[in-house]
Amino acid sequence: MSARRHFAVFTTASLPWMTGTSINPLFRAAYLAKDGSRDVTLLIPWLSLRDQELVYPNKVVFGSPLEQEGYVRRWIEERVDFRPSFSIKFYPAKFSKEMRSILPVGDITECIPDEAADIAVLEEPEHLNWYHHGRRWKNKFRRVIGVIHTNYLAYVRREKNGQVIACCLRYANTWVTRIYCHKIIRLSGATQDLPKSVVCNVHGVNPKFLEVGRLKLKQLQNGEAAFTKGAYYIGKMVWSKGYRELLDLLSKYQSRLGDLEVDLYGSGEDSDEIRESAERSSLAVNVHPGRDHADPLFHDYKVFINPSTTDVVCTTSAEALAMGKIVICANHPSNEFFKQFPNCRIYNNDEEFVQHTLNALAEQPTPLTDMQMYDLSWEAATDRFMEAAEINLPTAEPRIQQASKTYFPTFLRTRKLKQSLEDASVYLHQALSGLEVTRCAFGAVPKTLQPDEQLRKDLGLASPPKRKKLKQKLMT
Repeated sequence: MSARRHFAVFTTASLPWMTGTSINPLFRAAYLAKDGSRDVTLLIPWLSLRDQELVYPNKVVFGSPLEQEGYVRRWIEERVDFRPSFSIKFYPAKFSKEMRSILPVGDITECIPDEAADIAVLEEPEHLNWYHHGRRWKNKFRRVIGVIHTNYLAYVRREKNGQVIACCLRYANTWVTRIYCHKIIRLSGATQDLPKSVVCNVHGVNPKFLEVGRLKLKQLQNGEAAFTKGAYYIGKMVWSKGYRELLDLLSKYQSRLGDLEVDLYGSGEDSDEIRESAERSSLAVNVHPGRDHADPLFHDYKVFINPSTTDVVCTTSAEALAMGKIVICANHPSNEFFKQFPNCRIYNNDEEFVQHTLNALAEQPTPLTDMQMYDLSWEAATDRFMEAAEINLPTAEPRIQQASKTYFPTFLRTRKLKQSLEDASVYLHQALSGLEVTRCAFGAVPKTLQPDEQLRKDLGLASPPKRKKLKQKLMT
């Protein structure tokens, strides 16, 4: 194998859907390829026109993958100070209305030729593998790294029969990540504990936010008024993103918080309810449609209040810190990374929330040091990713082909047993994921074992192989 490595970054969403799994893997691919020492391919889902209309905001749709690739490239090139040199490929996918998620269709490992299969980075490996039916990732790629983005258990617990669903989902996540990944990176301790995992925040912030932070630092050093607005929060406007907690706190301590006025920015299913709740409570809260956090509108706010405890690592909190703001957030594993920054004010109870908010409004933020800015950057995040992924370690467990009949050390027997159990587990998962009835019973989009004619036409894919040939290929 040559010294030059190839990274295939598979993710579960794409721009223009402004979600973490669209944006962060895009930045990861750009920065992995930045110094030119690695070949990088970003693999993103391609949706039919009907699904695009359901998912993408502002009626933005694409007639071809080439058109969407152009959109994605323009977006990233406007936000970094170098020309990204990674490739983009699309895999066939469908949108599940019930799960509000994009799910792969067919065997997406086939998107990378065997001769280029080196390192696979699975952004949301559990999500990508719940219904995976095809080539075994560990057999095709030399090393498979999973990055856990989402606290799925926290979300499903809010649904009907949530505790039962969460129990089943916990097992499913453990199962598929164990059999398909060599290493798991959990962005924070807020995620489910998984086999072969390490906790490390391998995300950075858009460089534009650090530019704002440098500008604010100069203004403060020159004695200028850097922050002329008070407090705000930006996030998807659903109750689970901390809006209920925030409105309850503001309502309960309205008299003590005095003239505090909070601006909320977001779009989502609960926008109308949140607006009505704020109006009923007679709170000094202004509810606005969602906007890009990089919009100059946000530059002059001094205090970012984020009571959410369903995030894994809140991107907007990191962005607010990068812009030099004071961030007030709950003492929760998702905020552990931010505790190192002096402008992050962690509260353990209501009383501390009130005190931190009053202090933040009366004080000026502490200027970020060069090292603190670096820690928030994608350069630092890429370094952390390479270390946590242990890219240069030998790949996982070698198979045991033969052994002496007279001498078979215990550790070899254990290793062979583990390999045999994993092989059996893979076989079981492949058997279940290959049956339409079991796939649909566990929430898969119907008829997604193979891409339909429209997806094949859009992506220029060949007709599916005969069933017998496919079965022979599964365990190779």
